[in-house]
Amino acid sequence: MTPKRIMPPTCFLGALILMVALHFGFPLRTLLPFPHGLWGLAPLAIGILLNGLADHAFKRVGSTVKPFEESTQLITDGVFGLTRHPMYLGMTLILLGVAGLLGSATPFLALIPFVWVINGFMAMEERKMEATFGQAYREHMRRVRRWI
Repeated sequence: MTPKRIMPPTCFLGALILMVALHFGFPLRTLLPFPHGLWGLAPLAIGILLNGLADHAFKRVGSTVKPFEESTQLITDGVFGLTRHPMYLGMTLILLGVAGLLGSATPFLALIPFVWVINGFMAMEERKMEATFGQAYREHMRRVRRWI
């Protein structure tokens, strides 16, 4: 039996729950009173769009979005031409948007461990992609940044 691995969506959901808990449990200080917190809608919408476009790209080429499975195609166009990890950037933007909408200071703290964990996923995935696609992936890494 293979041990269960924590997947990025689980980390995302955990960060989202932590944000809400911090906001309602320990709001400390309001940073963005209404309506100023509505700026959070912009990163929220961009994050949702990035995730949707990246998911569509994976489905279009028949590759997997799961980080522990073998990739069958190297995608370098579309949102993958803007960032090597559009889904992780999208998740981060969604969390940033939610923190903005909540308006208090403490939800922003949940971004720190989330980004740290996701950077670990990025590094692992990049090693796997380089092993699978070699020079083509190294060239993609030279042209396109990890985040933005």
